[in-house]
Amino acid sequence: MTDPVPTPPAQPRNPLHGVTLEALLTALVEAYGWDGLDQRIPLRCFAFEPSIKSSLKFLRKTPWAREKVEGLYLFMLREQRRNARP
Repeated sequence: MTDPVPTPPAQPRNPLHGVTLEALLTALVEAYGWDGLDQRIPLRCFAFEPSIKSSLKFLRKTPWAREKVEGLYLFMLREQRRNARP
């Protein structure tokens, strides 16, 4: 007999849970633009002929760059929440 595959625990306090890297990058581009991203995180994929596809390819292969982009996304979410308060 095989054991049923356990479901992973829910992560209600993790803002990155369920967010794809593509959605995260798209939100950052909408908020800051490619020039703004390059100023905040100086990566070649943001500076020279930037595109979602080439940036995703680089970020999937480079863990340290992905961590920086995820950190900027979390910062953006905090700023949006802070600015939404009355």
